[in-house]
Amino acid sequence: MSHLIAPSMLAADFANLQKECEMINNSEADWFHLDVMDGVFVPNISFGIPVIKHINEHTLKPLDVHLMIVQPERYITHFKEVGANILTVHIEASPHLHRTLQAIKDEGMKAGVALNPHTNVEQLMPIIEEVDLVCLMSVNPGFGGQKFIEGTYRKVEKLKEMIIKANVDTKIEIDGGVTSANAKDLVDCGADVLVAGSFVFKADNPIQTIKDLKHL
Repeated sequence: MSHLIAPSMLAADFANLQKECEMINNSEADWFHLDVMDGVFVPNISFGIPVIKHINEHTLKPLDVHLMIVQPERYITHFKEVGANILTVHIEASPHLHRTLQAIKDEGMKAGVALNPHTNVEQLMPIIEEVDLVCLMSVNPGFGGQKFIEGTYRKVEKLKEMIIKANVDTKIEIDGGVTSANAKDLVDCGADVLVAGSFVFKADNPIQTIKDLKHL
């Protein structure tokens, strides 16, 4: 299966969200990526449950919701109710990760785990069989438009080796600084899902940019 493209709505024009959603619907993108930030776990505040509810009213593709918040387990049911198809929590914010992943799956969603740049992928070894998606942060989380961290390639390779050894279908998602300059290398290393925010929404032709990322 070819890799997936998930444009990050964090970089969208918030004054024209319906129009931005329609653009994604009409593109070759596979998912909508939604970054939820609380100003505590990361030094920024983005959008929350009410905004996602309204975005969902205008989307034709799965919602990939990435929680950059403390105590994410408190909100699992709420995000299911507003349309999340994939719900990702940070390993650094989830002391009872196995329980949280099971709670996400019990709500009928795919369960994801995100890792900050400094977090070693080996920490996923005990629970890799329970994870549908691993989101590797390739920038320090909190703000869009940051420079890609080159060490991400090796993390992707190591994680891919773990997934193959465990004989599971866990997808690897890359979030942060993805452009046409590194997308093919990331896919070649083993990435399955590319999240692109500023590179898509600030492009002269976002639909063509998504197509280019899809057909590397």
